[in-house]
Amino acid sequence: MTMVSEDIQTLEAQHVLQTYRRQPVTFVRGQGVRLYDVDGREYIDLLSGIGVAALGYGHEGLTNAIADQARTLLHTSNLFYHPLQGQLASRLTTLSGLERAFFCNSGTEANEACLKFARRYWHTLGETRTEIIALEESFHGRTMGSLSVTSDEHYRTPFEPLLPGVKWISATKPQAVLEAVTSRTAAIILEPIQGEGGVRPLTPAFAAAVNEASQKTGALIIADEVQSGCGRTGYPFYSAAIGLKPHLMALGKALGAGVPVGAALVSSEVATKIMAGDHGTTYGGNLLACRAALCFIDELVGGGLLSHVGQIGAHFDRRLKELQAKHACIKDVRGAGVMRGLELDRDAAAIVPAGLKHGVVVNRTAENVIRLLPPYVISEADLDEGLARLDRALTDITA
Repeated sequence: MTMVSEDIQTLEAQHVLQTYRRQPVTFVRGQGVRLYDVDGREYIDLLSGIGVAALGYGHEGLTNAIADQARTLLHTSNLFYHPLQGQLASRLTTLSGLERAFFCNSGTEANEACLKFARRYWHTLGETRTEIIALEESFHGRTMGSLSVTSDEHYRTPFEPLLPGVKWISATKPQAVLEAVTSRTAAIILEPIQGEGGVRPLTPAFAAAVNEASQKTGALIIADEVQSGCGRTGYPFYSAAIGLKPHLMALGKALGAGVPVGAALVSSEVATKIMAGDHGTTYGGNLLACRAALCFIDELVGGGLLSHVGQIGAHFDRRLKELQAKHACIKDVRGAGVMRGLELDRDAAAIVPAGLKHGVVVNRTAENVIRLLPPYVISEADLDEGLARLDRALTDITA
């Protein structure tokens, strides 16, 4: 039965827990980098489901892989082997240089696993180290552990008390890292590019200070690459671009190209301190998720997609700077590859409905930043059209 948008929204209002402030648009179909709503209206997607739909919509290889796996076997649990989890782990450890992988269902679960593994590492060594260093403007997820290292009071306060022993430092002050990290510190957790915090890349100088502090004290480094990883910046992982040397890495979002999957990558040094039964998941690493992730990595590495992201990222940067020159409200252009932020001189909330009016999907974060996370497969022509629509939306909100 075909439902109209108003009926869909009414049904949700009656039965779905109201934790989201949704825009009044109902998407029902996608193709390439375009979404279509229930009324048949077309939009260029410059958000990709908050950084998830890396291969866009209706990708033939991905849809065929998902359909084939659904016909074959979806799930067996982690009580048994299946042929895909080891293959995916091999691909990810080769790309990252970290030797072991634990599979889960989302980025917040990956961060949760990394925090647990850091605690377990020090417990195994017989040291009482529970302090975590986290960054101001950080976001690591909504579960209790990852929320504990997320800086925004709006997210944190209703759920306190959270994990004790979290110390906050500025992401702009390398010296602050060296002063904060001590022999009591279990781990330092950071996003190489702070996503929810306003698309703010960390500097190589800050990364160098983190590496130095880790070397001096033994504190572990957790890189949250949920948003900046898996090729979104034109690098397999943005940690390498700034010289960061993590012991643990959290992945999610683009990894499954739309199928929920997360991963915690762990160095061999840390892995030897993790014991059977220390962590687990029912769905994590199931066959469907692994098949989707393997398809994505095949496209990223073997299909030339990583190179394309680098090329389209340079074009993206040029076009955004042209937009900045045209609109005085744009204070800064930040990011890398297909992870970009436009900082405005005002609250950016109005840009979301204005964008939808003009047929482009964007996001507002950190109050005054327009976040742009298009599918990796976007062409120059589609990107130009999407930014032309954003141009018109910016004109509307600044009129």
